[in-house]
Amino acid sequence: MSSDRGKGFAEGSGSDQGTPATPSRYESQKRRDWNTFGQYLKNQRPPVPLSQCNCNHVLDFLRYLDQFGKTKVHLQGCMFYGQPEPPAPCTCPLRQAWGSLDALIGRLRAAYEENGGFPETNPFASGAIRVYLREVRECQAKARGIPYKKKKKKPDQIGKGNDDESSSGMQF
Repeated sequence: MSSDRGKGFAEGSGSDQGTPATPSRYESQKRRDWNTFGQYLKNQRPPVPLSQCNCNHVLDFLRYLDQFGKTKVHLQGCMFYGQPEPPAPCTCPLRQAWGSLDALIGRLRAAYEENGGFPETNPFASGAIRVYLREVRECQAKARGIPYKKKKKKPDQIGKGNDDESSSGMQF
């Protein structure tokens, strides 16, 4: 049973059992992302086997992808730093958008386990990856002048269930 789990993973091949004849857009993108990451590891000097991949390889991959980004991220010295819609072009770099990286990590995290990796060793689920993504989100939000703040629950709403105030007699 579990003795076969790591075999496909070490070679980088997954099992296609149970997948529909025409994969969904998500499944197709997940497969492309997984193949791209595998190719990235093979192109490293020396090449990195998937079975030896760790969160540092994932972080390097995310930084590598920045060169193909389309999102302008203003640097702190830029006169448009903090402006959501700058009035003129500038020389600040293009980067991968935080949302794209977050979605990519989600797909790769799933693909890792589908290809035989163990959840407890999943480099895409590492705390370092979550910290990196949080820093990218905050950096991009500041550069564009858009604050990302967690919405806090109002203390008087916590624990309220079906009491007199919350029930207005209307049925939904």
